[in-house]
Amino acid sequence: MTSTTSTTSARDRIVIFDTTLRDGEQCPGATMTFDEKLAVAELLDTMGVDIIEAGFPIASIGDFEAVSEIARRTKRATIAGLARAIPADIARAGEAVRHAKRARIHTFVSTSPIHLAHQMRKSQDEVVEIILKTVAQARDLVEDVEWSAMDATRTPIDYLCRCVEAAIKAGATTINLPDTVGYATPTEYRDMFANVRERVPNADKAVFSVHCHNDLGLAIANSLAGIEGGARQVECTINGIGERAGNAALEEIVMALRTRADVLPYETGVESTMLTRASKLVSHATNFPVQFNKAIVGRNAFAHESGIHQDGMLKNSETYEIMTPASVGLTKTSLVMGKHSGRAAFRSKLEDLGLHLSDNQFQDAFERFKALADRKKHVYDEDIEALVDENLATAHDRIRLVSLSVMAGTRGPQRATLRLADETGTRIEEAEGNGPVDAVFNAITALVPHQAQLELYQVHAVTGGTDAQAEVSVRLRDGDRSVTARGADPDTLVASAKAYLSALNKLAAHAVRVHAQHAAAE
Repeated sequence: MTSTTSTTSARDRIVIFDTTLRDGEQCPGATMTFDEKLAVAELLDTMGVDIIEAGFPIASIGDFEAVSEIARRTKRATIAGLARAIPADIARAGEAVRHAKRARIHTFVSTSPIHLAHQMRKSQDEVVEIILKTVAQARDLVEDVEWSAMDATRTPIDYLCRCVEAAIKAGATTINLPDTVGYATPTEYRDMFANVRERVPNADKAVFSVHCHNDLGLAIANSLAGIEGGARQVECTINGIGERAGNAALEEIVMALRTRADVLPYETGVESTMLTRASKLVSHATNFPVQFNKAIVGRNAFAHESGIHQDGMLKNSETYEIMTPASVGLTKTSLVMGKHSGRAAFRSKLEDLGLHLSDNQFQDAFERFKALADRKKHVYDEDIEALVDENLATAHDRIRLVSLSVMAGTRGPQRATLRLADETGTRIEEAEGNGPVDAVFNAITALVPHQAQLELYQVHAVTGGTDAQAEVSVRLRDGDRSVTARGADPDTLVASAKAYLSALNKLAAHAVRVHAQHAAAE
């Protein structure tokens, strides 16, 4: 049993298992690039996450390479690769995580009657045999094996106990009983863990884990209930991203345990002052904005508008704040950066914001900062974060915006003139549209023909003020593939063009990967 697993033996220690890079990335449109995954993994490791589920190695060459590189680079956290209960999956996961200082294979199989009948098409006895063989295979590759009973909350308790006993017998060191479809209530979930741990003879040989989805808005409540039932590992994601309504949010779990230690006597190893930065990084990497009223990390989480609330805050902040903004890494916006700031000041500011760039990335970001400072009187921390995150997101874009001019006003149609650059050179196009944004997108489509449909177009200001940068989110769907991208610029139309082009670049990159995989398979 690994050192990570052994730390869960103390009742007051909760292991944090982050699956942002696996379950979180399964959120429609939330696909991250290779570099973005590395950046997220590095921050998760730095902030003290115990286990990072880095991906699903069998899913694609890109996923395998990302898991392998994260395994090589990570200094502290255990690196887990997901695998179905299929020998090829498990072998691939073992290969991906083998360079990690602490490696884990996480394998799963369905156990509920509805899944066995319609998805697995296996009998209960057949599934138990699959568990015994595949968990044993995983244990031969790594010492740390996690087994999950998919759809555990809709599995009869007798059969669930039988499966758990088999998994532990075969060598599983962690047992995950997920609420896969977000169906359970807190009482049901707590009782399930208590019953399984009491009834399974070898339950004391494994750590139990919760993994809750938020379909009924109960992911956090169920996760905490599972802890009360004896679970000592929580599976969660930054910002709660994930399939359908998402997963339990890491930042909410960490702060709930910290803030209500009086009734939840547990602790984690996560540095809470890094939660805001992690939220912003994942939001930009996935191009999924954080809702303003999101707990812990939302823009309004520490905002007070009501007169009564403001009066109380002025007298004593504890009247309406149960935690401090500083405890989650939220600092007051700084106005010290401007067009006269040099490289040393910019690098210092990046360090203050927890942003670490390579020399080439730093030079590119600095040039963008100087260009932005020439256009804005004050450059806020949020401006720099948006600038750096956009820089990382578009570093490998094949098609880039060179220039844009738009004619708009009450008398239409509106007209956009656009110049793009790619590996073949620069091209220019002029197009009309029903509004300036439509004209810009029509010009892009004329230069980059495609069949993708626009599913989302959203604009918000990065900071206050009339010269604030606009941050635009665009989601495009091409067949069964959906991607989301962002662009930031003081000019809303330029930001819109950047976001649209970034989404097209993501679709193109995906098409290249699929073609390469098919070629390799042949």
